Amino acid sequence: MNFKIPGLLACAAAVLFYAKTKAQTPIPADITIHKNLTDNQLLDLVQKQTFRYFWDMANPTSGMACERSTASLNFGNNVVTTGGTGFGIMATVVAANRKFISRKEAAAHILKIVNFLSRADRFHGAFPHWLNGATGRVIPFSKKDDGADIVETSYLFQGLLVAQQYFNANNPTEKQLCAKIRQLWGDVEWDWFTQGKNVLYWHWSPDYNWDMNFAIHGWNECLITYVMAACSPTHSIEKSVYTQGWAVGNTFINGKTYYGKYTLPLGPDYGGPLFWTQYSFTGLNPRGLKDQYADYWQQCVNHTLIDREYCIENPLKNKGYGANCWGLTASDSWKGYSGHSPTNDLGVISPTAALSAFPYAPKYAMEAMRHFYEDLGNKLWGEYGFADAFSEQHDWYAKSYLAIDQGPIIVMIENYRSGLIWKLFMSDADVKRGLVKLGFSTSAVKKKF
Repeated sequence: MNFKIPGLLACAAAVLFYAKTKAQTPIPADITIHKNLTDNQLLDLVQKQTFRYFWDMANPTSGMACERSTASLNFGNNVVTTGGTGFGIMATVVAANRKFISRKEAAAHILKIVNFLSRADRFHGAFPHWLNGATGRVIPFSKKDDGADIVETSYLFQGLLVAQQYFNANNPTEKQLCAKIRQLWGDVEWDWFTQGKNVLYWHWSPDYNWDMNFAIHGWNECLITYVMAACSPTHSIEKSVYTQGWAVGNTFINGKTYYGKYTLPLGPDYGGPLFWTQYSFTGLNPRGLKDQYADYWQQCVNHTLIDREYCIENPLKNKGYGANCWGLTASDSWKGYSGHSPTNDLGVISPTAALSAFPYAPKYAMEAMRHFYEDLGNKLWGEYGFADAFSEQHDWYAKSYLAIDQGPIIVMIENYRSGLIWKLFMSDADVKRGLVKLGFSTSAVKKKF
């Protein structure tokens, strides 16, 4: 499995800081369960309340996203996540567009993040998984993971390119924001992370060099890393890095049909955890996107429907599973963080899995949302939206919220409702050139919303 286990980070101090200083306008929480909301009212509420995670709980110095809401003695209050911040930046664009906050506040907030990133530790232009939100110094994710993480960096820049496309007004804040994003974007030496070979390597450490030696092969959550590397205006990879590095291995091509109706082009049996169809596609629009290996809309839709069908079949007889209670992905669980999937079923449902699938299965995602909100109520619903995960089988409900789970909820709901984030990302000239370079069809680039 190519997912990472988030640490237990303490971010409550950031909430208190903002409450005391009123550095930006707070968004009130609505923890009352309203029984008669229309679909649009419920979507508004979920997007707005979930956004509070990235607004009211942002690190006070950097503006970046805390990885999780729960506290731990193992870390201080200033650990922030680069990939989760990328999702948070896209969520901030959504919030501005839906007027949860003002455009001026949103631009200033993202500029604060970008100014901080300009001073923070970088390694050949790439950021680490974790930074100290007060100092900008790297915080090791593990012993040898104390330098560049190009997967997290790709999630971050997916968000930054979206911000660059949205904040295009002729005023000092937005002009400065775009200029600084362009500088950071051009600084990432994507081609250096090939070590001169036809594959990208996930990590590099100033202390341990290439010791982790983790070549990024597909299929998993890292498609966007190859796309971003190909899109670079300064340090782009060749197509051979994609075809010989990414599109390889025994679990890249699938081609099997599940439940007699859902053919899965890529990936392992049953598709793996659902975040594989979500993280890369918060900005990258899979609708109409094809290359020599797959139709990516079919990949995302069918993976989603296979996951739901598995939960309906419920072979392990887990309590609560069903047509309106589905969604297996990486999240917290009753026994620690895990990459839940049909082949790793711990009886845990993660709300982000179904809710971030709104573009792929809107009817079924809405059924799940109503069940989570109306039936499970305050067991799941809280001040930052839905808790990270739950297991009725084990009578366990998480007390945590995670940036990498909360962000895609906001963004993918918006992609279902308006296509905003897909439209912005796909309109970037570098993205268009990179997709063509890798051999992707351009119908998604030309898609009008």
